[in-house]
Amino acid sequence: MAEMHIQAKLVNLLKQDKIQLWNPPYTTENNQAGQQPLQQLAVNYAPIVCFSVSEVASALESIRSQAVKRGMGNKTYRETFVATLELLLPKDGKKDVKKKNYLETKLDVLAQDIMARIAEQYGLKYIKLILNGKTLTPEKRLDEQDVKNNSKIMVLRVSEPERKKQMAEEEEKKKTQDQSVQRTQKGFQILSERDGTDDPATTPFLEIADQKGNPLKIPHREKKALILAMGFHEKGRALMKRKQYDAALCHLLQADDQFGTCGSVLLSTVDNYAVLQLDIVWCYRALEALSCLDDGKQRLQRAEDCFLKCYGEQQQRLMQIKGNTGREEVLFLRLYLLQSLLAYLDGNEHQATQKLMRVEDLYGRLCLDPGKMTGLMGLGFSEQEARLGLRACHGNVDEAALHITHRRQEREEMKQQEREKRMRRMEGLATLRALGYSKRDAARALHQADGDMDRAYGILLESTQAESAAVTNHNTELPIDQSKVEQLLYLGFEPEAAEAALRLTGGDVQGATQLLLDNQGVLPPELLSPSPPSSLSEEPSTSSESAGSGSQGEDPMDVDLVNEVLEDIPRHEEDYLDLTLEEESEVIAQMKSYLHRNCTPSS
Repeated sequence: MAEMHIQAKLVNLLKQDKIQLWNPPYTTENNQAGQQPLQQLAVNYAPIVCFSVSEVASALESIRSQAVKRGMGNKTYRETFVATLELLLPKDGKKDVKKKNYLETKLDVLAQDIMARIAEQYGLKYIKLILNGKTLTPEKRLDEQDVKNNSKIMVLRVSEPERKKQMAEEEEKKKTQDQSVQRTQKGFQILSERDGTDDPATTPFLEIADQKGNPLKIPHREKKALILAMGFHEKGRALMKRKQYDAALCHLLQADDQFGTCGSVLLSTVDNYAVLQLDIVWCYRALEALSCLDDGKQRLQRAEDCFLKCYGEQQQRLMQIKGNTGREEVLFLRLYLLQSLLAYLDGNEHQATQKLMRVEDLYGRLCLDPGKMTGLMGLGFSEQEARLGLRACHGNVDEAALHITHRRQEREEMKQQEREKRMRRMEGLATLRALGYSKRDAARALHQADGDMDRAYGILLESTQAESAAVTNHNTELPIDQSKVEQLLYLGFEPEAAEAALRLTGGDVQGATQLLLDNQGVLPPELLSPSPPSSLSEEPSTSSESAGSGSQGEDPMDVDLVNEVLEDIPRHEEDYLDLTLEEESEVIAQMKSYLHRNCTPSS
C-alpha cells in the first residue's frame, strides 16, 4: 500500500515539474534507466514526499518502467491491434507481490479464451474476470464488454465444483460460485413471486420494509428486482462474515446489477444500495485489489449520496424514523475509513489524515465497555441486541435495556399485524375462489383492493361485466369518449394503454387510472385478454405460480432452494449495523502507521 501512495505523490510532482521519465535523460535509447539522472531526481524529491532516497529511487524506477512498457504497448496496439491488459491477480496467486502482471491479446477474442490462458499461466484452475465492477461473460468477446488496451482486469479465484458421477461434461466445468449465484437467484425469484395469500404458518413470505420495519408499498416489478438485489446482497454479506471475499464479491456484484433495474426514487427510500457500495469496496480492500481505485471512489461517492438522501443532511430523517442515529454511525465509520484509505493510495495525505480523524472520533464513541455488554447479556439480551442497544443509547445501560425491550415489542406487534393481514387475505382468497374465480384473478383483485375482500369482489364483478359486454358485442370495440382518453393522456399515460384501460373499466376514468397505475402504465397481456373467471376449474400452474403457492404440491427442489437462501437472511433487521469493528480497528492501525511515519528521509 505504501508503494501505491509514494508513486501517486511522485506522479503528481512529475506532472507539476513536467518531467517525462520515459524520455532521455531518464530513459536511454535502448529503454534502460538513466541511473544518474534518476538518482538525482530521487535526492530532490525525497524531502518533499517524506520518504528515504532509496525508497523514492525505487518508486521512480517503477513509474519509469511502467511508462516505458505502456508506451511500447500502445505502439504495439496501433501497429498490430494486440492490446496489453494489466491483471490484478489473487494475492495468494502472485509470485512477486510488487511485480505487475500483464497479458497481451487481441480484443476480438472470447473472454473464456483469455481465462484459459490466465488459468494455465498462473495455475488458477477456476476464475472469474472483473472489469470496473462488472463480471466478464466468458461466451462474449472482450471488445463487446468494453475491454480496451491498458484495461485493468481483476482475477477472482472460485472454488472447484462438487463432482457428480452422472454430471455431463459441460456441467462439470461449472464453478461452485456460478452454481451458488444461480441457486441464490432462483430461490429469491420464488420468494419474490409469493403474494402473501399463502398460509403464514407454513409458507415464508418476504416483505420489503423501511428502516424501522414497516412494510413499503412498491410496484410489483420493482419489488421483484429489489428482492433479488437484497437476496444477493444478504448472501454476499454472509460470505463476508466467513471471510470468503472472492465468493462474496461475485454475489455483491450480482446485487449491484439487480439494483440497477430499480427506480431511483425507490433507492432513496432504503439504504441497502449505499450499504452494498460500501461492502463491494470493503471486499476490494480485503482482496488487496485497491488498484480498482477509480471504481472504488465512484462507489463510495454513490454510497455517501445515497446516505444523505435516505437519512437527511444532518440525519434528521433517520432521527424522525428511529428516534436516534447511534447505530448507523458504524456505516459512516466504514465509509470515512475507506475514503481515507483510497485518498492515501491516491497520494492525498492531507485528505487521508482528515478522514482518519473523523474515523477515530467515531471509533472512540462506538467502542463499547465490555462490562456494560456483559450486564445487558446477563438480562437475557443477545450480544447483537446489547451492542445495537448500547450504540443507540450512547452507552447508557438502563436506556439500552428499555430500548431493546421496546424494539422487541414493536417487532412482535408488526409480525402479528402481518400474520393477521395474511390470514385475512387467505380467507378472502378462499371466498373468491369459492365464488368461481381462479386463484390468479382473485389474488390480483385482492392486491388491487389492498386486501379488502368486498372491494376485490367488486373489481372482479366489473371485469366480468366488461368481458360480457365485449362478448355481447361480438368482440367489436365500443366507441371511447375522447375527452376521457385526453384526461388519461394528461396524466402521462400512452394513448393505446389509455383506451385499453377505459374499455376494461367500461369507460370509468377513475378505475382506468387506478388500473394503469397498478400496472406502471402498461397493461399485461392477461388483462387485455383475460380468461373467463366463472369456471371452477383451476388453470394449469406455471412453474413460478407453483413455486409461489406454498402448497403441498410444491417442487421439493424449490423448497430446498427457498430454505437455502432463507438461511442467509438475518433474523434481526439491523444485522447490517452490527459491526464488531475488529477489522476496522486493524485498518485504522495500518493507516496510522502509514500516516504517522516520521518525515526524516535518509539516504
